[in-house]
Amino acid sequence: MSKYKIQVFTGDILGAGTSNKIYIKLIGTVSSSEPQQLKTLTGFWAGSVQNFTVECKANIGKLLLVELEAKSPSFMTFVDDDWFCSKITVTTPEGACMLFPCHSWMSCEKKLILRDSVAMLKTQDTAPELLAHRHENLKRRCQDFKWSILSPGLPHVVLAESPNELPPEVRFSFTKEKEFLFTRGAAFMKLKLEFPSDDTWSSIEELNGILSYKTKTFEYVQKNWRKDEFFGYQFLNGLNPMIIKRCSKLPEKFPVTNEMIRRFLPESSTLESEMAKGNIFICDYERLRDLEGNQISKKKQYLAAPLCLLLSSQGKLMPIAIQLNQEPGAGSPIFLPSDSEYDWLLAKIFVRNAEFSEHELNFHLLRTHLLGEVFTVAMIRNLPSCHPLYKLLLPHTRYTLQINVMARNRLISVDGYFAKFAAIGNESMTILLKRAASSLTYSSLCLPDDIKERGLEKIPNYYYRDDGLELWNIIYKFVFGFVSHYYSDQDVQEDKELQAWLTEMRENALLDNSEAGFPESFYTVKELAKFVTMVIFSVSAQHAAINNGQFDFGGWMPNFPSSLQCPPPSRKGITTKDSLLAALPDVRTTVHTMAVVYLLSQGSSDRYPLGHYPEELFSEEAPLKLITQFKNDLQDLEKKIDARNKKLDLPYTYMNPRNVENSVAI
Repeated sequence: MSKYKIQVFTGDILGAGTSNKIYIKLIGTVSSSEPQQLKTLTGFWAGSVQNFTVECKANIGKLLLVELEAKSPSFMTFVDDDWFCSKITVTTPEGACMLFPCHSWMSCEKKLILRDSVAMLKTQDTAPELLAHRHENLKRRCQDFKWSILSPGLPHVVLAESPNELPPEVRFSFTKEKEFLFTRGAAFMKLKLEFPSDDTWSSIEELNGILSYKTKTFEYVQKNWRKDEFFGYQFLNGLNPMIIKRCSKLPEKFPVTNEMIRRFLPESSTLESEMAKGNIFICDYERLRDLEGNQISKKKQYLAAPLCLLLSSQGKLMPIAIQLNQEPGAGSPIFLPSDSEYDWLLAKIFVRNAEFSEHELNFHLLRTHLLGEVFTVAMIRNLPSCHPLYKLLLPHTRYTLQINVMARNRLISVDGYFAKFAAIGNESMTILLKRAASSLTYSSLCLPDDIKERGLEKIPNYYYRDDGLELWNIIYKFVFGFVSHYYSDQDVQEDKELQAWLTEMRENALLDNSEAGFPESFYTVKELAKFVTMVIFSVSAQHAAINNGQFDFGGWMPNFPSSLQCPPPSRKGITTKDSLLAALPDVRTTVHTMAVVYLLSQGSSDRYPLGHYPEELFSEEAPLKLITQFKNDLQDLEKKIDARNKKLDLPYTYMNPRNVENSVAI
């Protein structure tokens, strides 16, 4: 008779424990044990570690799999008391200790079959039992996780109308969902926002009276939002450092002349010479062209599709011309810093409103949330739990499906935030998203390529670029070491599960056209490492850069208005202080936007910074060493960023590794 020592680890989240009867079965190369109950007087409570012994009458051979089954206790046959098992360890009669990761919910009359923690490619699996488990693992997931069309022309999403419809293995804990709901309601209390009205603002100063909670960056924005220098700074280090490009030739639709801007250029210089030096930059909001404004409280709202020209000089990025429409002409004046105070200020406010739409919908929703969901669902459906890339990427999918389902229900639904409180509304929002999706490219998601394509290698004080490239290189070093451990180039080419993952991502992200430049298949370790780096960077560092400063930069409404109540001015000299105030969002829209950007900026109580992996998924020495080195490299970068930020009036903190979550989790 052989004896196996079993340790059972129950998760420490609220509700993880169970009073169900838990049975275990050991499956080996020769035979299997009989199912045996893991008897305990107290049940399996949250955070507990309990020890058992399983006796096998016959030799089962090499241990391959552990099967768990839950049954209701006899006195509670109609109650399904879900259990969250984090892991099982088994010590064999020979003294070998084997880790079987679980990290999943388990309900009654269901079975979980666990494999040990050693990552394995399909071509390396030889035991029929393990190949069968691999097949069943993916078969079940393909049944549980199905694709759904959010809207034709947009990346596909997981089929789930509510978070409760998600399969148990990816749900939030009870506390996480309730925390999200509470935070949403608590935003008004935290900010001490009173029940808002539909009135317009009587003065900018009146905004001070509705908000009690402010961050240091919020206060800086409030103090400096009117200044041209800060307006330019935000294109580099604000909420959306992604739209600015170097301008080497003015587009015909933006007929700025030397006569217009001579006074804003260095002495005796010209626009052409500054473009040749690489000092002229442009922001073009062409994707907003011809979009119809929403109605808020039965009042028409307005959108612009501006172009903004900027000069980089003496370490500052300054706006020198703004046109609020894509078509030049008499009704589309080019506004200049020398225009009247309120003409120029309103032009900048229209640009900031365009930033709201581009930032929230294209660079935030589409490029991090929706693409992150495609990465996640394709991974779950195509990479079994023993696959090395599944183990590597799982922490970077934590909570993504749950948060996206909630966002679809509460933010972009027909009665969600954008329908009620944003000028772009639902119909125009969908058009913008489809335009953005159709122009998405692989290179734009790979930071080193994107910086080069936009011509931003040398512009000074671009901290998003500096910190982002450092992070990209650290992630790539980690990923390349990891992929190299498990793959040769030939292994990459022969891994059908890997290639299926890529194909499903391309198809469901609608990126299977040649113009997008996404790989059609993987051929080398280097190609695979770059792609996996892009996935991890997009859902961690990039999401942090785009998401975490929303209250800092967007809480002060004039700097990030969700809506404007007047059309773009068709001539100069007509904007006054009163007409500018009338153009701003009403009180109700302002207050609800403040609450939303506050909510979206808050980290959860169970957040995990980049490089911190709460689940034990690996037991091999090589990946564990790589994870340790990854953490050390991230800590070194933290120190470097901290030292630089001490010298800055406005520190750039969003890509400091300690502020970067592993996944799109809010």
